[in-house]
Amino acid sequence: MTTTHPPLHGTGETTAAAPVRRRPARGTEPYARRSLTLGQSRLARVLAFAALLLFTSTWLLPLGWGVLTALKSEQDASDPEHWLWPRSGFTLDRFSEVISRGDLPLWMFNSFAIATAVTVLTVAVSAMAGYAFSRTLFRGRRVLFALTVAAVLVPPQLLIVPWFRQMITLGIADTYAAVILPQTVAPVMVFILKKHFDSLPRELEEAARIDGAGHWRIFWSVLLPLSRPMLAAVAVFVFIGAWNNFLWPFVSTSDPNLMTLPVGITAVKNAYGVQYAQTMATAMLAALPLVLVFLFFQRQIVKSVATTGLGGQ
Repeated sequence: MTTTHPPLHGTGETTAAAPVRRRPARGTEPYARRSLTLGQSRLARVLAFAALLLFTSTWLLPLGWGVLTALKSEQDASDPEHWLWPRSGFTLDRFSEVISRGDLPLWMFNSFAIATAVTVLTVAVSAMAGYAFSRTLFRGRRVLFALTVAAVLVPPQLLIVPWFRQMITLGIADTYAAVILPQTVAPVMVFILKKHFDSLPRELEEAARIDGAGHWRIFWSVLLPLSRPMLAAVAVFVFIGAWNNFLWPFVSTSDPNLMTLPVGITAVKNAYGVQYAQTMATAMLAALPLVLVFLFFQRQIVKSVATTGLGGQ
């Protein structure tokens, strides 16, 4: 629809105005332009909030039960009639007993040292392998990558015996190296980083090659700075897995001075019987570093998810 203005002063000409664009009625907009967010409906917001509250409660209830058990005495912890409020009240004696026993600091140091070493080596090896699969061409590349993907399907429990025999052959059994080295093989992280390097623009690599940069310079100065959120997310997941790993540290070491927290907690439970409150206090103290690590790198983890296709980019 067009309209005309009255003639200008001193002329007989008329000017045509621009067509007036009217906003389409509600519900008649094209499907591609409609918002898919839940903020358009109050009912959708309520349902989303209820679902999030349900999932949060499901996650927090076991944690709350563990904290309540750790704050009880051993007698109250095994009393089903007073599971919520103990008869003798809450106490921090279990935490003080665990800390004063002397084993927990050693186990925590071992877990932190082993998890840190596993994280550094795994991220370094996986990043270099992912770059090699993504940006280089060599003979047998597809076959080797297919074997790497197939290794994801192999349960780590099947490799316990070969790993142990290999550590004995190398003469490093019952050492820190025996606990660390087998855990640095992470085909999942190689696959994730390879796909991440595939998503980075190749124009940056071509520009670096024009300036005379080689593979190592491109990897270290161009791709790694762009991959910091992804590397941080991979490091957090590897650290958590190494910290919570029980089977391989339990099998590969017999020296009490090399015990990690999961192995140490099991040893205490087997030696002194089932002590629910003390075991829960130890577990709460063991989980505290993981909570701090996740809170510290939470922004990096969210950013890595947002830049790998899951966030719409």
